[in-house]
Amino acid sequence: MTGYLYQCELALLELAQRSWDDITVEVRMEVLDDIEFLYEDTHDPHELLQSKHRENAGRLSETGKDFWRSVASWIDALTVLGRLSVGTMPLLRMVTTQVAAEGTFLYQLRRGSERSVADALARMEQVAQADEPGTTAKDRQKFTGLTPAQRYRLVDAIEIADASPLMSDLDSSLARTLGIRPGQHARAVLDDIKGWWYGMAVELLDRKKRTRASVTGQELQCRLEEITDRYAGKNLPITETLRRLTVAEIDAYKSELVVTQMQWIGLKDRTIATHLRDYHYARAQRSEWLRTFKITEEGLEDYERLLWDEWDHAFTRHTDDVEEDTPAAERRAAGKRVLDETMDKVADKPARPGSTTEGWVGRGTMHSLADRARTAGAEDAVGWHPDYPDLCQSRNEPRDQ
Repeated sequence: MTGYLYQCELALLELAQRSWDDITVEVRMEVLDDIEFLYEDTHDPHELLQSKHRENAGRLSETGKDFWRSVASWIDALTVLGRLSVGTMPLLRMVTTQVAAEGTFLYQLRRGSERSVADALARMEQVAQADEPGTTAKDRQKFTGLTPAQRYRLVDAIEIADASPLMSDLDSSLARTLGIRPGQHARAVLDDIKGWWYGMAVELLDRKKRTRASVTGQELQCRLEEITDRYAGKNLPITETLRRLTVAEIDAYKSELVVTQMQWIGLKDRTIATHLRDYHYARAQRSEWLRTFKITEEGLEDYERLLWDEWDHAFTRHTDDVEEDTPAAERRAAGKRVLDETMDKVADKPARPGSTTEGWVGRGTMHSLADRARTAGAEDAVGWHPDYPDLCQSRNEPRDQ
């Protein structure tokens, strides 16, 4: 179990290290290898990484399963990529907590001045052709089954990264790599990053849904900025300047549910136009934050859940006394009270905890949630009229021609 967790956290650490040099770097897990790294405008991985964690960090064996199963895995991946004989080879790294002893081919495949591909290859061929051990026979046969040119090409791409940090040491390595300085909130910042990362890892490893193919260095750096700014109280930049919407801009929203929701509670056109201004600019501001990586989608979802909770309290409070025989006018009045109280509450809710946000961002975001009620089963949808779920359903039902 520790080995699986190590793989997930090693992927985070390696992504953090690379993100300082190239923000476009992407990480994948369990596609062609344990961990893979890609760069912008490339479809094939730049690096395939095997993760090996051993609690008792002894010597790495030339005949052991850790190395030869990695070799077999790389051969399979390179066959899929069509790179055994032609094309640019990805880097093939084995990150292990064990130590490669001097004089072994494993030591000769480490990075540095003592690296010797020719000597390592010769020794690997001797080990691969031996009768024992039987536990790696099939893996070694894959290697000996390659042509001499393919074997050299493979070995030339292998890099052994031995004596890597144990699972218990990864936190300190990660904190240093991310630039999290020791202090009052250091542990909380690191825990928040890791919590976010494990959510990402689940999406990367979910083979049925595959909701996410990779995570980029830019996403990681954005999330780090979100979290550190939360503790520092740093505000999200406001780049939108409010002005009255034109008649054409207002007309463009006439058929949208966001407008219909307000019409159901009897709002007049002038009031609707004011709410639409918040909706229009809040949507543009959120889009700008996402586009420029000032906030992540997960951070925005956290904000929306906070606003939804305020609406839920207001809706429950003002519709609790509405019965089946409550007159239509009273139902509309209850809906107006839900809208007014919700708008007052969310205007003071910051888009990032510990910061401040312009009131129109929260108000406009609530209208975006009201617009989502068009989608059946949308859990974060809201409404103002006490009967908005039934009204939305009737609105979505096809009408007879």
